Amino acid sequence: MSRDATAPRGLLRRHRDFRLLWCGETAGKFGASVTGVAMPLIAVSELHASTFEIGLLSAASWAPWLVMGLPAGVWVDRLRRRPVMLAAAGVSLALFAAVPIAGWAGRLSVGLLLAVALLTGTAAVFFQTAYTAYLPDLLSPADQPEGNAKLHGSASAAQIAGLGSGGLIAQLAGAANGMFANAATFLVSLLCLGRIRHRETPPRPAAERDLRREVGEGLRLLAGDPWMRTFTLFGAASNLALMGYQSIQVAFLVREVGLAPGTVGGLIAAAGSGGVLGAFAARRVAARIGTARAMILFELGLPSLALLIPLTGTGAGVLCYAVGGFSVAAGVVAGNVIKSGFQQRYCPPELLGRIAASAAVLSYGTIPLGALLAGALGTALGLRPALWITTAGVPLAALVLLLSPIGRTRDLPTAPRSPASPTLAPSPATA
Repeated sequence: MSRDATAPRGLLRRHRDFRLLWCGETAGKFGASVTGVAMPLIAVSELHASTFEIGLLSAASWAPWLVMGLPAGVWVDRLRRRPVMLAAAGVSLALFAAVPIAGWAGRLSVGLLLAVALLTGTAAVFFQTAYTAYLPDLLSPADQPEGNAKLHGSASAAQIAGLGSGGLIAQLAGAANGMFANAATFLVSLLCLGRIRHRETPPRPAAERDLRREVGEGLRLLAGDPWMRTFTLFGAASNLALMGYQSIQVAFLVREVGLAPGTVGGLIAAAGSGGVLGAFAARRVAARIGTARAMILFELGLPSLALLIPLTGTGAGVLCYAVGGFSVAAGVVAGNVIKSGFQQRYCPPELLGRIAASAAVLSYGTIPLGALLAGALGTALGLRPALWITTAGVPLAALVLLLSPIGRTRDLPTAPRSPASPTLAPSPATA
């Protein structure tokens, strides 16, 4: 495979395989965003689910990380990553297409939605783990920052379009029929991934590997490394709060504020447009003030405006949600761009799958807890008080970064670690 790191043209123009990966991932993110609006709307408007059931539905999508995350990381390191992504996309295509078909047959229920959420969540565990480990094999280190920025930026743009489209589709064709849009995007993803020509670096033979030992190895590397440990703890705290308010935001906007489904989708899309700005600004801000300082700015400074979200009301009051959600999206996406670049260059390639999965289990594992907590708080206290509690947790989570070595440095480490020596990379420049 040709890796031209010095070509003046952009990565999308000169790297065919990355372009296909980018198209497939962007299509998948669009479909996932449609589902993020359509599934709660199915539960709210067609099945009249309770606030707790809505929270449970969000939790089901992420619960597989707690069960499958660690072994998935080891299995992905044993296999070629692209076939894993193809299989996961195919399973998701079939499951999401089953929802509107069940609706036509009169078989749609909260239980069915929970089953689909659990199974597609399991497929997402394997897809995301394989995707994280695949990108550094596809791109040279010099191309990875641009690749991360483009993928996160296009994902944010796709999410915006998907959120807006999800509400509109639900209003025009019915929430259940909106799931066909998601199924179609996984078909696009399958076609794009299937056309990639890049030959991956072969994994070590399975006979040389031991599941329990390799799971433990990934966890030990996380626990013993202050940089990876900090990012993992921050991810756990941040995701608890983020999923907390996001799992009940549709119910809040429909039942508490009184907005129509189409308006809900448009408002959530407007807030999500901050992600495009965050992806665009991440590398530029990091180059100017340092990657560690940029993480603090994006993950603590901007998300503080999340506290505007519970103030959302009718009329001009919807601007509170738009501004608060925009700021959170910008900060989170920009932080993810910086963190992804750090992780891909810092971790040994042959360990990246299990390290990424171990970190994801610990950080994504709080997502279902956040959804369940928000559902319980919404039931006990009401939707608006529940939003006050969960949105306050978004900036508070970033204190993990501020009080860690990240808060005392200008730049994160950039040199990869030696696979044979699980020690810190060379020390970064201090502030």
